[in-house]
Amino acid sequence: MEQTLTIIKPDGVARGLTGRILEALENEGMKIVGTKMVQLTKRGAEGFYQVHRHQPFFDSLTTYMSSGPVVLAVLEGEGIIERLRQLMGATDPQKAAPGTLRHRYGLSIQENVIHGSDSLDTARWEIAYFFSQMEIHSRPLNSG
Repeated sequence: MEQTLTIIKPDGVARGLTGRILEALENEGMKIVGTKMVQLTKRGAEGFYQVHRHQPFFDSLTTYMSSGPVVLAVLEGEGIIERLRQLMGATDPQKAAPGTLRHRYGLSIQENVIHGSDSLDTARWEIAYFFSQMEIHSRPLNSG
């Protein structure tokens, strides 16, 4: 069973979209097996986004991600990484397909409401960055 990390970004939390986004995930059959709200520090955001350290957007991204609370969730399911990425839509909300979360709720390339891991290796690293094994409650898909 595959797992991935998603983050409802500061703009989504500030605009009261957390419940709608989590509901959309569950409506797509994605099991939420861990969740919490945190306020990232600038240093914490820099650590999480270290892969982008040499990109010109790194400072604005980490400043934005530490500007308000975020909601972190571990999702589980068959093909969950690709399924989440399809539901999220393109990074640029203007280019995201209709019906995707970013098309519906995104404001800009940076304030695009949601993050999702892009590969299995990335998902493992990202989940471990924020969650201990005691905070993840994996369960069989056929349980309620």
